Amino acid sequence: MSAALRAAASPRWPLGRHPLPAVLGLRLFPRAGGDDELALESALAAVAPEVRAAFALRVLEGLPTQSAALLLAAAGVTAPDGALRAAEHLRTTVGSQAESLLQGAEFDPCTVQARPTDLLRRRHRTRLAALAAAVLLAASTAALLTPRPEAGPHAAPATALDVAAARAADPELLVRTPGERWSDTARVDFTAWPARGARTGDTALLSRALDAWARGTGNRIPRRTGGRAGARAGDVTALRVTVTPDTPATPPSAPARLLFAGQVDASAVVLLHDGGRLVRYAEPLTGQGGAALELARADDADVTTGAAVAVSRTPLGARFLLAPWIDESAVRDLLRPDVPARPLAVSDGGVTDPVPPAPGDCGRLPALQVRSSTRIVENHSFLLADLGGLNPAHLTWTPPPGTGAPARQPREATSAAGLAAWARSACALPDLRGTGVRAVNRWEFAQQTLPERAGRATWTCTRAENWDGRARVTVAWEGPDTRTGPTPVRPPGTQAAHTAACSRFGQHVLAGTYWTAPSGARYYLAAGSRALTTVTARGPVSATVRGRVLAVRTNAAGPVRLTGRLPGTADLRGWGETEEGGAEGS
Repeated sequence: MSAALRAAASPRWPLGRHPLPAVLGLRLFPRAGGDDELALESALAAVAPEVRAAFALRVLEGLPTQSAALLLAAAGVTAPDGALRAAEHLRTTVGSQAESLLQGAEFDPCTVQARPTDLLRRRHRTRLAALAAAVLLAASTAALLTPRPEAGPHAAPATALDVAAARAADPELLVRTPGERWSDTARVDFTAWPARGARTGDTALLSRALDAWARGTGNRIPRRTGGRAGARAGDVTALRVTVTPDTPATPPSAPARLLFAGQVDASAVVLLHDGGRLVRYAEPLTGQGGAALELARADDADVTTGAAVAVSRTPLGARFLLAPWIDESAVRDLLRPDVPARPLAVSDGGVTDPVPPAPGDCGRLPALQVRSSTRIVENHSFLLADLGGLNPAHLTWTPPPGTGAPARQPREATSAAGLAAWARSACALPDLRGTGVRAVNRWEFAQQTLPERAGRATWTCTRAENWDGRARVTVAWEGPDTRTGPTPVRPPGTQAAHTAACSRFGQHVLAGTYWTAPSGARYYLAAGSRALTTVTARGPVSATVRGRVLAVRTNAAGPVRLTGRLPGTADLRGWGETEEGGAEGS
């Protein structure tokens, strides 16, 4: 495509003639079309070559806009978005028949018509061709005997991939969003973040960040000159690269969006977004020690999952760059829901004061509580938990079903009930550190009155979802004593990872566990979500009840096979436990 665009920009044939192949004794010309074909040909001839290329990629090849833009950029088109917009306008003008017209024989470059030429004209052209061949042979011999200069270190890229890599590494081509875009857009995510920080105009820093990204992920681009002492541009021997699980570790393929460039603590930090990933580059201000590069997935972010990014970590805690739509920020301890959140100071550039780290003994669990601006949504506050990555995880809560109430939907966990619920599950959050979790929802799918008037138990399903849609799911039983933690139950099958359970596509769940009452009597308990009509236990415990809860006194032990009946569907297999497991009374 690059060669075709260059040829179209500088044609080497006379005006009015087509660059058709030449065959001795034959006259070749394209097949004539009808009125529609001629109209389309005239419309294509009136636009720029890059618009014709964009039109072919979208209509003839059927590529999506983003893929077409990447190909156009790799081919050297300076404004692929503008070419695509012009191509869409042309497509609208031509109508729905554009694809069928391009698929026809009139636009097939391999289809031509042939007619014999005049014999006298053929002889004349033969003599001219022989003379031209002799001249060309002499010129070729002279060219072979002339020494060629060696290509310098800054030679132009030889392939389209090299062109794309060079463009992606050019700090002058970084995308910068206008400062107020976020307040007037229906796409509230990282694409609405403006470029912030005191060093957004530091071309040398941006260049080092882009070079580190390209070289740290295996790309080979022309080496740049001019770096700071102790950390030369392109030097990856001291570069520490961290890639969040399930994040593509590939170099940039197009100019990224600049989110931040500035000094945070003792480092110069650059934050970039390429549409699907966040990239953080940090180098020490002293010039001593190596730089760090971190990549994390961020595709399909929204107002909550695109609300904050970690820009610095020190023993005092993590600093976050907040989205421009965040008006208020505070820190609260998830283990103490009754303690008010403490306001968190934020700089003019959007960087917070350090959020204290969580100790290893689960003595406290700090989390960010933020509120969105009323310019985009009213009265919207939510919780973000730092799990060690670039993106803090969004914490939500689904309350238990009410009598005759429809299925509940996940909601923000900033209410008194939501905070009290998360205080029971928060100690499990540190186990998710470094796993690329995007959001965690605690669903209280059932409540059960315990035998012997021992209070009420809550059955929960906690779903920690990654950016690719896969998740880790934990089903647990919680007794009435808030001092005791949840008791996890074993999933059906071999593992609970990457399941649809407890999501919008897995809205039914059933679980069971052994329980010892305060009197010392032993029971087997089971409960299911709102749609279950029957619960059946088989194995060491054998019982069937109508409804969603089961409680059977037993002295048995061992795994129990649970099944639940759903209207109009097959049986639902329940979550159980190991032989040694079981909940104890309080």
